Amino acid sequence: MKLPHIPGFDQDALHKYFKNTGMLMMGRVGSMAIKMITNIMVANYLLTYNNGILSTSTSYVFLFAALAGLGLDSFIVKELHQSPQKRDTILGTSFCLKVIAGATCIPLIFIAWQLFPLSGIPYSIVLILSFTGLFQSFTVIDSYFQSEVQSKYIMQVQIIGNIISALIKIFFIFISAKLVYFIYAYSFDILLISLGYVFMYQRKGRNIFNWKYNPQLAQKLLRLSWPLIISGIMVSIYMKIDIIMLKEILGTESGTNASGAYATVVMFSEALNFVPVAIVSSLFPAILNARRDDLQRYQKRLQNLFDLMVWLSLGFALLITFGAPLIYKFFKPQYMEAAPVLAVHVWGSIFVFLGVASTQFLIAEGYHKLTFIRTGLGALVNIILNFLLIPKMGMMGAAIATVFAYLSSTFLIIFIPKTQKQGFMMLKSLFLVTVFQKFTRKN
Repeated sequence: MKLPHIPGFDQDALHKYFKNTGMLMMGRVGSMAIKMITNIMVANYLLTYNNGILSTSTSYVFLFAALAGLGLDSFIVKELHQSPQKRDTILGTSFCLKVIAGATCIPLIFIAWQLFPLSGIPYSIVLILSFTGLFQSFTVIDSYFQSEVQSKYIMQVQIIGNIISALIKIFFIFISAKLVYFIYAYSFDILLISLGYVFMYQRKGRNIFNWKYNPQLAQKLLRLSWPLIISGIMVSIYMKIDIIMLKEILGTESGTNASGAYATVVMFSEALNFVPVAIVSSLFPAILNARRDDLQRYQKRLQNLFDLMVWLSLGFALLITFGAPLIYKFFKPQYMEAAPVLAVHVWGSIFVFLGVASTQFLIAEGYHKLTFIRTGLGALVNIILNFLLIPKMGMMGAAIATVFAYLSSTFLIIFIPKTQKQGFMMLKSLFLVTVFQKFTRKN
């Protein structure tokens, strides 16, 4: 199959870089489709109030997800590439670090709950979900398969795991199960995927019992990943805080209903947020090669990447904006008020796509600390605007706050001298300047 021509990139190189990530993207597309259909069924069954409890509780725990993951995944892949003979030590050390971090999150969530409890939601629900950080420790195997260019195994685990998870939730709907069963089901999702990774790893002749812990490697990994840990925490805050703030600002009943409806907005709006990650993962090796060999070509490829991100996200935003009322016809009438909110929220995807591409640039140039500075700004903007807009505009205020948070986070680099050039490159792509330049040159 011929890939579409992307200016500035070699066709053969694209085939090479897309081959592995293409399998991973297929897995994510399949998983996304299964999850979305299941989530729609669950949302329709639970209705706005119970769906609000579920979404608010999962968002609360999600704030700690970055700490549980430690931002290690990309560094695990890098270490495995550089020292494949140390596979058992790298995986064993990373696994131990994630287990410790995941276990630490359980009492941390308890402490956070004592200080900032969610009104109308029992702690027992949050306690069940707090174990997900511990369950995800085995995702180090995901990084191993990526390093071995064997993403087809990740795809198999994700699709099979999501099918089993969907069947469990559908069964609970069929027997008219209570909300707590769906809480257990969402916790089980992470455990199921982790068990799938272990099974696949063992099946390929590897053995998790050969893993070893190395304290020196642990220190090295933590030293490298701490900026990404903080960045991930900031991302978690400004991606999920709006659901929590909706519930708390608008009050127990109306806030819970609003957060339940708003959760469906986020589900549709962020459905394709994995796409820029997959594309950038595929194209960035070619961009890094150009940085090493030809700086002019490097800049050209960066500009083409930003153009690609804008075109993809712009098409998605337009499609969802005009299709929002039709999309919500698949929901019960209680969710219909969320349609115009979705039409606004989805425009944040443009800045998400650009942000993913520019984050890779920051990492390539060694500006790791800027990644958490920009996400910190996004989190701060989102919280302030939520406080100002939610009391007046409800869900729409939360959507506007999110879009401006993404915008401010992505384009912070314009105000930093060493990254200003790349910021203006993104602006050129955003306002389609490069497209008009290419068109005028052809004519």
